[in-house]
This record gives sequence, structure tokens and C-alpha cells, in this order.
Amino acid sequence: MTAVTTGTTARTASVGTGHTRVEGRDKVTGAARYAAEVPFADLAHGWLVLSTIARGRIRALDTDPVLAMPGVLAVLDHRNAPHLDTDYTGMLGKPDPTCAVFQHDRVPHLGWPVALVVAETSEQAREAAEALVVHYEQEPHDVEFTADHPDARPVDGHMPAVTEKGDLDARLASSAVVVDAEYTTPEEHHNPMEPHAATARWDDGRLEVIDSNQGVTWVAGELASLFSLDPASVRVRSEHVGGGFGSKGVRAHQVAAVMAATLLQRPVRVVLTRRQMFSLAGYRSPTAQRVRLGADADGRLRALEHRSVSRTSTVHEFVEPSAGVARVMYDADAHHTANHVVRLDVPTPTWMRAPGEAPGSFALEAALDELAEKCGIDPIELRLRNEPETGPVSGLPFAGRNLAACFREGARRFGWADRDSRPGVRREGRWLLGTGTAAASFPAGAAPSTATATAHPDGTFTVRISAADIGTGARTALALVAADALQVPPERVRVRIGDSDFGPAMIAGGSMGTRSWSWAVKTAAGELRERLALGADIPVEGLTVRADTTEALGALAPAERHSFGAQFAEVAVDVTTGEVRVRRMLGIFAAGRIVNPLTARNQFLGGMIWGISMALHEEAVRDRASGGPVGADLAGYHVATHADVPRIEADWIDDTDPDDPVGIKGIGEIGVVGAAAAVANAVWHATGVRHRSLPIRPDRVLSAAAGARDA
Repeated sequence: MTAVTTGTTARTASVGTGHTRVEGRDKVTGAARYAAEVPFADLAHGWLVLSTIARGRIRALDTDPVLAMPGVLAVLDHRNAPHLDTDYTGMLGKPDPTCAVFQHDRVPHLGWPVALVVAETSEQAREAAEALVVHYEQEPHDVEFTADHPDARPVDGHMPAVTEKGDLDARLASSAVVVDAEYTTPEEHHNPMEPHAATARWDDGRLEVIDSNQGVTWVAGELASLFSLDPASVRVRSEHVGGGFGSKGVRAHQVAAVMAATLLQRPVRVVLTRRQMFSLAGYRSPTAQRVRLGADADGRLRALEHRSVSRTSTVHEFVEPSAGVARVMYDADAHHTANHVVRLDVPTPTWMRAPGEAPGSFALEAALDELAEKCGIDPIELRLRNEPETGPVSGLPFAGRNLAACFREGARRFGWADRDSRPGVRREGRWLLGTGTAAASFPAGAAPSTATATAHPDGTFTVRISAADIGTGARTALALVAADALQVPPERVRVRIGDSDFGPAMIAGGSMGTRSWSWAVKTAAGELRERLALGADIPVEGLTVRADTTEALGALAPAERHSFGAQFAEVAVDVTTGEVRVRRMLGIFAAGRIVNPLTARNQFLGGMIWGISMALHEEAVRDRASGGPVGADLAGYHVATHADVPRIEADWIDDTDPDDPVGIKGIGEIGVVGAAAAVANAVWHATGVRHRSLPIRPDRVLSAAAGARDA
């Protein structure tokens, strides 16, 4: 029995100081193993076969020749696969039936999983899968998305589909200035560096899955429900994750791996190819948004309408809630918002970094810029004049809304006061120069989580929580939170994550991960410190305290809790080629307590770079004939590279919530919100031409310029 003190002398807080990633060395040296790299004895490999038609039925599969190929162990399809239960509500709602593979002969979109070939090696599995002949009864399909699609209808997602107050038409009619414009954003794909991968095995009657995901609690619960298993008999581990952005939830490959492991009673690994991810990993739906704003002569809003239409599949309804951002940002006497969806023969969309807010902020913030131009008011001043006192829809007070401070600090650092508001007047040779700005917001939510903190006789501590580090630096942040709660240096704290056996916890998503986990870690570590301070002995196996935050979260006062930010961009537009170059960007954010400035800045910058990518590059196009995406790889799907980002800065201001004992708001997504709008507004300032459809490609710049000249 050993007693250990945590120390009572004054020490500098760890939270708020920059720390390199605790697992950084393992990652750069290759010691960190990702899901497809963990070794297993007697490992078999599965390869998914995806449909080559966009709608119809499977008539037959010629499996006998494939089963006779070298190394092939099994072929799973709808004729021999085990039954799955999809009639349940999981951690994040009803499951997308795409993950429930091989349950029927229907094909609802191109790239639908129709079979899994399992072989001794990955190469054998791939060769056999590509040799499998599938016969179909093909039916006409529809993948064409339009704003006026006759089947568009309002659908509740994680928010009500429609909100309305006031007489919109009357307020618009009486407004001195009106903006009425339509904005579109394309289909976008996550493309994390690490493809989706999972290995399933049975060990002494218990299912274990080694996976790359954003929440082991989430995936374990879904697998238990799908296979009708006792939740205690399912363990999911996901120690290192090479990016997710919302796509790494429960997918076809995990379920197929479990099926094959059950059939063969040996470990089975299934890894998605980059091309397969374009069909099976979800994506951001295209949107068509109409924004109508009515203001008085001073620019104060009297009417606001934001309506969005997005696309979903015929098997599952997922809403890209782009109109939701207006429910927080600006108020008006008449305030109407709506999110509609169109069901088409395409894969199901999913959460993608800042779902709703990213495309919604482009439309809303571009419309605010157009209103500022019409009113003859500086774009920042217009936004400051329309700061709401309470939530425009909820009526709840804001638990801190420091957007005005973000704009003022950003304007000072960006040199906004020197800006000539006239468009198309700055030139350097063949380049037209312009600057733009936009506001950003993202909810600061939290969900119940469980954590344990253990004191060891050697004076070190171990924290265990079912968190996921998808590149955000979560391990490091939680070590700092635990160190402060224990009042010890972070070097004495080891954080273990990514194991469903550690108890239920929130996913890494919705900018809620670090906030939710920190709450649980702080509670467990704080209680452990109190016990040690009272002289508790530490046995050889350690002294452990477990904490659950359900009750504490429920006691938090209702309020509008959000991170806010101000985005600034300067662009150069080549008038001869239509090329747009972002010369510099600045983002100033009010995002609560910053745990680790080093990794926090990385998150902000990553989001802003994604905003550049969204504004200028990213666009997945579907071929009407086949129903599939054109260029489903990183050669055909363009993203921003280092050469596209010469100078980009992110910083933050003090932003505290006195009612929140943790003070963290979450920063994973707000960096992308408003960034595309700032770039688009800068392009207008450079050229005098508005671009209401993303991305702003060179051909669109040239076409718009020609149209402006003809007009």
C-alpha cells in the first residue's frame, strides 16, 4: 500500500499552454499502428463488390468460378448472409440501411454493396472480387438534383425542418432594400488520408473489431444492435485515426467484416479503396439555397428568409441543414427558414465538417455582403448593426456572443480600414485584387461521457475514456485537462483512448468531443485528487475513480451556446485566365477556453484551408447516364494544396461562459464556416461580379466576366 500526493505547491496551469502531441513521435516514426496495420494471426481479407448499375435488382451472381480461384475462402451476398436488425434507434438516430449489407436483392444506387469476397490475401480477394460476374435487372434511375425538383419536401434532421415568425411578404414589401438570390454548393467528399478499414474477430465468444472510427461507443452499439448481440459482448478499438471529418461511423466494411469473421471463425479485414469511399463513406450533399433579405435604409433587417434544398438517397433520409445557420446569426421581424430534401438514386449523404453551417454560411454571408453593397454600408458595420440580443428562433440568451469583438480585432489586424469599398479598382498587372469578410458560428454542445482516472504507486496517473483522436490532438488536450485537475505536470499523466471497454463516451464530431470528454476527465481526476488529499492509500493495482457526466450536463442552464468567428480573405483574380488565388486569410475566433494553442491553431487553419478548397476547388459531379461520380479519386477530385495557401493566420480572443465549469466550446468545425463566403465576397470586390455557385472555377470567372461586359 502506497500513498501518493498530487502536490499542493503553486504550479502553472497546463491548459492554455502549447504542447506537442503526446503520440507525435509514434506517428512520424511509424510506430503508431492504424486499423489496417494491426497484425493478426490467420488473418483473412475481404474485398467488397459494388453494383455497376444505379437502380434495379440482382438477378444472379456467378459465384462458383470465383470460389474456385486461388485462396478464395467465401463469397457473401444476399442469399447466404446472416439477417441484420435495422429496426432500432442508435446513438445518433436510425441507421443508414447501406451499412446493413446483403439483406435483399435491391440496388438503390451505383456502388451499392452486392457481395464480399474473402481470401487468404488481399491481392487474391481483389482479383476474385473483380472477376465476380453479377447479373442485374436494370431500372431507370434519377440522379439529377435541382432546386425546383417536384419531390422536394421538408424533413426534420437534427433540427426542425421549418421555423417561421412574422409576415415575410409584408416585411419584404415594406423594406427599403431587398436582396433575393439563389446560391448553390456542389457535392463534396471527405477524403481523409487514412481510408476506412476494419478487422473483426471472435475471441472466446466475444466480438472484437479493430477499426478506424470517430467513436468506439457509437460503432460498438450499432454492431451490437445490427447483429442482435449483448452489448457487453462487443468490443471496438480505434487507437489511431487518420482523419474522419464525419465519415467514419458505421459503414458497410465493418458489418461485412463481422459477417465474414462469424462465418469463417477467423479474423477478417476489409479495407475500402479510395474509389469505394466515394460510394460508401458518405459525402456532403449538394445544396440549392434561396436567401431573401429585407432591410431599412440603415441596413437593419426587417425580413429574413433562408430556404435550402439538399439531396438524399432513397434508402435513408439525411438532411444537410443549411438554413439552420440563419436561426442563430441574424434576427428580423419576419424570420423564416426551411430545410428540404430530394430523394434520388444516389448514396446517402452524411455529416461532413460543419454540416449545414459550411454551405449555409456561404449563402447567408454572401447575401449579407450583397445587402451591404445595396445599402452602401461597410459589410462589417452591417453585421454589427444586426447583432441579435437573444436567439432569433429559440429566444434563449447567448452564453457569450463575442462576434463583434472578433470583427473588430480582425479588421484591425487585416487592415480593413484601408479598404476602398469600390469593386474592381485595385490591380497589379493582369491581377485584380479584392478583400472580403464573413461571419462564422457553430454550436457548442456536449454529451454525457464516462471517464476513469487511476493513481499508480509510482506517482503517475492513467486516464481512460472512449474518446477518438481523429487528428485533433485529443490525447494531448485531455492530458492537459487531467494534469490541471490532478494538479500535477502533464508528463505524469497517460491518456488511453479508443476502446469501448472504457465505458460510453461522445463521438469525435459536432465540435463536441473535447468538450464532452474534458468534462468527464476533469470530474474523475478531480475526485481522485480529493481522495488522495484525504490520505487514501494506493494499492499495487492502482486507485481508480470513475465519473459519469450525465447529471452534471443536465443541470446546465438552457442557453444559445456557440463559437463565433470573423473570416477575412484577400484574393487576386487573373482577368485573362480566370484563375483565382487567395493571397492571405485571417480568422479571429471566440471559441471558449483554448486547451492547447498549438493544436487549436492547427484546427482553425485546417478549417480555413478547407474553406479555400470549398470556394475554389472541390466539386463532385455525377454522370447522369451511370449515376456515379466522375473522377472518383484524388486526381479527379480537386482539393487545396500547399501552393494554394501562401499566407493564412488564425487567432482567438477571450471567450468565457461563467456557467460552464469546463469552458470549452469546441473548434473542430468553426474554422471552415464562413471561409468560402469570405473568399467569394473578395472575388466580387476584385471583379465587381458576384459568384453564387461554388466552386469559383476559372471557366465560371471568365463566363461571368464576359456576361458582365455584354450587359
